[in-house]
Amino acid sequence: MKTIDMIYMALFAAITAVLGLFPAIPVPMISVPITLQTFGVMLGGTVLGARRGFISLLIFDLLVLAGLPILSGGQGGLAALIGPSGGYVMAWPIAALVIGLLVDRFKVNVGLALIYNIIGGILVVYAGGILYYALITGTPIWAVIVGNLAFIPGDLIKAIVTAFLAVRLRSALPQLRTNRSKAA
Repeated sequence: MKTIDMIYMALFAAITAVLGLFPAIPVPMISVPITLQTFGVMLGGTVLGARRGFISLLIFDLLVLAGLPILSGGQGGLAALIGPSGGYVMAWPIAALVIGLLVDRFKVNVGLALIYNIIGGILVVYAGGILYYALITGTPIWAVIVGNLAFIPGDLIKAIVTAFLAVRLRSALPQLRTNRSKAA
């Protein structure tokens, strides 16, 4: 692995951590807040691709596990990962991987990047979060799904902004692309 790849992965893990400094918005139906950190997940997968995006968010999750208070609200440690929002956070590396696989495999333009972010950054994260939340809290899955409806407007905005930003970054910095990418 090249040094520049390690720098980019660390940078995107740090970006995701910094996004946790913005105040979370509580969601009344479930005890999982709305945060900006999924923007970092989408950006990491779209800009870095599958391997580097996955590793950057895995690094982030390992830092959380080590106790660094880098989740929104200053949360960190094992308790944060096994708590109600843990399924969402644990799904972040997988979401970045899915987004990155799509980016690496297919052409990247704003419209496609938006679709990739919806698939990985919304559907994958929600699937992991909803299932985990329902399992550990005993809440009926339908109630958790309804609670997740509060996330959709913000996540769609994040997906749109990420699509525009990632395409611009990939165009301006070709070294961000993987060899297989058919970048815009």
